[in-house]
Amino acid sequence: MSTIKDTPLRSAHEALGGKMVEFAGWNMPIQYQGLKAEHLNVRKNVGLFDVSHMAEFRVRGDQALATLEHLTTNDVQKLEAGQAQYSLFGNHNGGIVDDLIVYCIKKNTDYLLCVNAANHEKDWNWVQEHNQGADITDESLQWAQIAIQGPHAIALTSRVFGERVQDISPFHFSSLDTSFGKCLIAATGYTGEAGFEIFVPWDQAPSLWAELLKKGGDLGAQPIGLGARDTLRTEMKYSLYGHEIDDTTNPYEAGLGWVVKPKAKDFIGREAMVNGKAKGLNRKLVGFKMVGKGIPRQGYSLFSFDNQEIGKVTSGTLSPSLELGIGIAYLDLPHNEIGTEFHVEIRGRRVMAQVVKTPFVQPGGN
Repeated sequence: MSTIKDTPLRSAHEALGGKMVEFAGWNMPIQYQGLKAEHLNVRKNVGLFDVSHMAEFRVRGDQALATLEHLTTNDVQKLEAGQAQYSLFGNHNGGIVDDLIVYCIKKNTDYLLCVNAANHEKDWNWVQEHNQGADITDESLQWAQIAIQGPHAIALTSRVFGERVQDISPFHFSSLDTSFGKCLIAATGYTGEAGFEIFVPWDQAPSLWAELLKKGGDLGAQPIGLGARDTLRTEMKYSLYGHEIDDTTNPYEAGLGWVVKPKAKDFIGREAMVNGKAKGLNRKLVGFKMVGKGIPRQGYSLFSFDNQEIGKVTSGTLSPSLELGIGIAYLDLPHNEIGTEFHVEIRGRRVMAQVVKTPFVQPGGN
C-alpha cells in the first residue's frame, strides 16, 4: 500500500485552516476560506498555491536536446537559456502521455521538465524507456513549487525577490541566488492571470511561503486550494490531464496543434498525430455555457435536439466569476461551432447549453 506524501508546506496549510485531501498521492489543501472567495481573490488580488506535488526531471548532457526532441511534440531547439515551452509527450498511437513545461537552463545540454503529479511514475518510466543517451535524474524531492497568481502577483514577487523579476517575460525564467537558496523564478502558471511559479529548494519552502504571506498582506495575498485552482483553469479552458487530454487524445482535436511541430522534427507519435488530422477529426474540444439552470460535471452526456448523443463533458463547474454553469466538452461535428445549442443531461433532465468563445473570462479581474 502506497503512503500518502506531504509537501513541505503541510503544517503551514493546517495552521491556516486548510482542508486537506488526498490528490495524486499527496496530502493537499482543497480549500481554506472557501472556493468562491479564493477564486475571486486570485482574479482580483493575488493568490498563493502550493504546487510542490508536481514532478521535475532534469535532462542533461550532449544528448539532452536529441532526447527531448524525440520525446516531445514542440520544437525544443528553439529554446534559449531562460526560456520555457509548453509541450506534450506523444505516444506511438498519436495520443498524449502527458503535458509538461520544458525549461531551458543551458541551450542544448541542460533542461528541467515539470510534469503532472498524477503521472509522475508513468512519465519517469516513459522518458527512461525513450532516452536517447541523456543523463536524466528525478529532482522532484529537491524542488518545492509555489505559484503566485493574480493582478498583484508581480508586485508581491518584486517585494520578495527584487524588482529584477519585473523583467521576466511570459514563458521566461531566471535562476536567482536568494535568501531561500537558488530559485528559479518562472513567469508561468495555470490561472490565466499574471504571475510566477517559484521553484525553491524543498526545505526552504516554508520560509518563502511565510514571507509571501507577510509581505503580501496589503495586496490581498491569500493561500488558495486545489478547488479554486481547478475553477480558475476551467474559466480559461486550459486542459487538465485525465479530463481534456489522455492517452487516446489526438492533440489537434484538443486544440493543442500549436505545440505539435511535425515539419520541424520527428518525434514519438508524429505520424499518427498527423495522419489522424489528415483523415479528418470528428470531434473538437469546445467551451460552453449553460442557458438553462444547472451545473455541468465531468462525464455528463450531451445531446442534439433530435436526441442524438453528440459528446461528453470533460470539465464543468459553477463559474465564480460569471455565476453561471460553464463547461469544457468534446462535441461531434457539426455541433461544435460557436453559437450551437444542445442539451446537457443533468441527473436525468436535459438542460439547454450553448457553445461559446473561450476563455470564458479575461484575466485581470475583468
